[in-house]
Parts: sequence; C-alpha cells; structure tokens
Amino acid sequence: ACTTCRACEVVCPVTIEHVPRIIAMRQGQTLMAEAYPKELNPALKGLERNGNPWGIGYDKRADWAEGLDVKLMMDDENVDYLLWVGCAGSFDDRSKKVSRSLVKILQQAGVNFAILGTEEKCTGDFARRAGNEMLYQIMAQENIEILNQYKVKKIITACPHCLNTLKHEYPQMGGNYQVVHHTELIQQLMSEGKISLKQSLEGGLTFHDPCYLGRYNGVFKQPRSILQAISVQGVAELERNNRESFCCGAGGGRMWMEETIGKRINLERTEEIVCSGVDNVAVGCPFCLTMLEDGMKEMGEEDNIKTRDIAELVAEHLA
Repeated sequence: ACTTCRACEVVCPVTIEHVPRIIAMRQGQTLMAEAYPKELNPALKGLERNGNPWGIGYDKRADWAEGLDVKLMMDDENVDYLLWVGCAGSFDDRSKKVSRSLVKILQQAGVNFAILGTEEKCTGDFARRAGNEMLYQIMAQENIEILNQYKVKKIITACPHCLNTLKHEYPQMGGNYQVVHHTELIQQLMSEGKISLKQSLEGGLTFHDPCYLGRYNGVFKQPRSILQAISVQGVAELERNNRESFCCGAGGGRMWMEETIGKRINLERTEEIVCSGVDNVAVGCPFCLTMLEDGMKEMGEEDNIKTRDIAELVAEHLA
C-alpha cells in the first residue's frame, strides 16, 4: 500500500528511512517470490514491450509535438537542454497539454532545446518502486547509453518522478546530468527577464506539493513564486503543505493499482482542497494532475475548481 511519499521519514523522530526498506522488501517479493500484485502486469508488460506503462506503441512517443516545430536530438544535438517528456507527457491525453504548454514557454523564452522522440523510454521509476529492480536497470542502462551518446548535460522535465530518477539514481549507473524541474527553469527564466507574466488569474489559488518534487527534491519556493506572479489574490496554503504536504496516492507504482484499504488517498486530498474554498489548484506532476482531477470528478467539483499544471497556467498568462 506504500506510495513511497516519504512523509513518515520527514516526521520520524529517530530518522528511520522506511521507504528504501519497503522497496527492498518489494524486490524480494517481486524478483524472488514472484508474489507481487498481478494487477501490475499490464503496466510492467507495457514497459517491457513499448518502454511505457500505458503499453502504447513507442513509435507514437513524439506524436504530441506534431506541428510545434520541436527539434529532435537525432537531427540537432547542439542544444542547451534536453526536454525529457516522460511517459505521461507523451501518451496521456491530459498530460500532453502540459507538454505543449511547456514547449510554448520555452520557445517564447528562446531556450534552445530538443527531445529524444522515439529514442526516449520510461526512466524505470515505476519498475524500481514496484520492486522490479531488474527491469529498472535494463531501462536505465538503455536510456543512459542514449543520453551519453548525445553528450547530454542539462535536462528539463515536467515529471518529478523522472526528475528524481534522472538526478539521483542514474548517477549510480554512469548517467550524470544537471536535471531541473520545469518550475525551477520557468522561475529562472522569469528572474532573467526572458519571460514576463500577466498577474490576471482571478479567484482563489492554491498549490499541491508533489511528494517527489517537495520532500524528495526540496523544490518549494519556485512553484509558489511563479503562482504569485500570475494570481490576483495570491496563493493560499492548504492545511498540509511544503514538507508536510499530503500525497495524491499515485507514487510507488500505486498509479497502476486500485485502492482497497480505507478511504482513497486522492479523495482525502481533494476534500482538503475543496474545504479550503479556492477556485484553482495548481500542480507540478502528471500523476498529481490525474489523481486530483479524478477526485474533483468524484466529488462533482470539476466545474467549480480547475486543476492545472503550473506550465499550463504560465502559458495562459504569458505577457
């Protein structure tokens, strides 16, 4: 049931690191005992066959960028940044809108970037968190070979799970890159005057801290500073925020499993957002986007509270 959100580690008075031990136990269950949840099979097969947990043909990975004039690394590797799109940003219809918004921002700021297109595969984060360490290492090795072949140095990604894996776990296998989340880069572009935003977003606004962006990577200020620049009323904090934010329920491979114990995690968080009385909630993670939008639909609040990624809000408010 663990979502690997690490909230337990943050509050633990004796600094026990629970999550690595839980993942190690899952490795034993998955690789040795073959006793992992069988509902993960479709997603794991999708990783093996097409390099993404949706199982969609890998040849369609760059279809989201059609008509956007986005360069491919195989055509021009002399770029400042590689945009790591991730599986959600490439295949999930809702997250494709985030990818398109991010491209609009980067192009307006004059950032020289490219994507890998069909050469990109899942980072393997989901496989590792689900205990399938062998599959993770195969995928990581393939990705690192491609990245090193292109001599990639700087990577931008809109997915905190990709960010965490590329930044902290790929170095274990010889993949050393400077990796930034899109909110970090957008904030940098704002401070350098490369993009300017209109402060015209009406209604109450709050930010849901993704676990892998906040607790894992310490990115708290940048998203809020971006949102302050576009919101008329400023940013209202949820009861649980920053390091003590509440998980959306999708991490640790749980995105691909049903919840059968107690109350659904995304519903718990959605109720908190609804009770805060805001009209807009911003996120910085494709899993959080899916889980919170589902929660809003379940509560019948999707027309009252808009859930959007920060990149979408920035693209809408470019001056």
